[in-house]
Amino acid sequence: MKTILLAEDDDNQRLMVKEELEEAGYRVEEARNGREALEKLKEIEPDLIVLDIRMPEMDGIEALGHIVEDRKDMPVILHTAYSNYKENFLSWSADDYVVKSSDLTALLEKINNRIGV
Repeated sequence: MKTILLAEDDDNQRLMVKEELEEAGYRVEEARNGREALEKLKEIEPDLIVLDIRMPEMDGIEALGHIVEDRKDMPVILHTAYSNYKENFLSWSADDYVVKSSDLTALLEKINNRIGV
């Protein structure tokens, strides 16, 4: 079973995405911010990371920088409510960029295209 590390600070959003990904056949590990995500990466080897951008302690852009530096081959999808970050050159190192929606079809398509079930 493919594993996804989901970094999302909003409890309701994290639960919704987790449930949807699990229904699609993925195992989901959770983190509440970028710092937690980096700590989880010391313990697990996910197949893909989904990162929110605006999170407390360490945002997704800073976490992305550490991930790209340490794990160049790790696929990362930025999943954010803010479309303006797409123009930020720091976000360009992510593999994909998805604007949050209650319909998770776009996120699931990007994940399936990257790692399949």
